[in-house]
Order: sequence, then structure tokens, then C-alpha cells
Amino acid sequence: MMGYGNYWGNMGLGAGMFGTWMGAFLLPIVVWSLVWKGWALWKAARAESKVWFVVLLIVNTIGILDILYIFLFCKSQKTAVKKSTRK
Repeated sequence: MMGYGNYWGNMGLGAGMFGTWMGAFLLPIVVWSLVWKGWALWKAARAESKVWFVVLLIVNTIGILDILYIFLFCKSQKTAVKKSTRK
């Protein structure tokens, strides 16, 4: 019976090398996603958009949905301020 360590060893990929490659690949993706998710969640909370906040919190799309929310769906704070000062 072949164990986990033997499987990767036979493929020429030691567990350490596999972990290093995965870490080098995943770390930038995690940082990228956290930055966009943080910004999108902050904007959704400031806009008091509970539905968007929950969707952005639960759905993980490597920042794609977060970027779309920030630039397409989120109303600009400046626009909201201009409308409220005209009354």
C-alpha cells in the first residue's frame, strides 16, 4: 500500500516542494482577494446595503464580484452627498 509521502515522492514532487509551489501560487491570490473583499465590504457597509454585504461576505470569486460591486453596482458617495444637499 502506497502512503501519501510515497505518492508524491514517486512523482518527483516532495511534500516540501509541492507546498512551496502551492504557497507561492496561493499567497498572491489570497492577498488580492482580501484587499478587494475588504474594500467592497467597507463600501457596502457604508452604503447600508445589507444584501450586498452578505453576498460579498459569503461568495468568494477571487475579487471579481468585489470589483464589479465597487465599480458598477455601488453608488458613488459623492453622488449621494450632492443629492442630499440640494433639498
